[in-house]
Amino acid sequence: MWCRGIRGAITVSENTKEAIIAASKELLQNLMEANEVEISDVACILFTTTPDLNAAFPAAAARELGWTQVPLLCGHEMNVPGSLSSCLRILVLFNTNKRNEEIVHVYLGGAETLRAEEEKPWQDEGKK
Repeated sequence: MWCRGIRGAITVSENTKEAIIAASKELLQNLMEANEVEISDVACILFTTTPDLNAAFPAAAARELGWTQVPLLCGHEMNVPGSLSSCLRILVLFNTNKRNEEIVHVYLGGAETLRAEEEKPWQDEGKK
């Protein structure tokens, strides 16, 4: 069994606690569903936001989902000129027998432009 990473990103509609928590929950749930991950297999989750999103810790969404035993960490992305704004990113590290090429990375909303060249199998299955 290996520890693998799942990447995902979503744009947040506004810099409010409600919007950040809602976007975090949406992205977390899509990442977990798309990769059939059980919470007991999660080693840790890293959350980042662009500097314009600071009204809430996105990790609070995981706590609201009941994930109280998972180590969580929040931080800000680098403020690179011209980069996508209002973007929340998540990296889930989890234990799995899946190979790297079997991992499904999820990009939602305006964040789809970050990986426009990649296939989006989660959309083909009716997932956002």
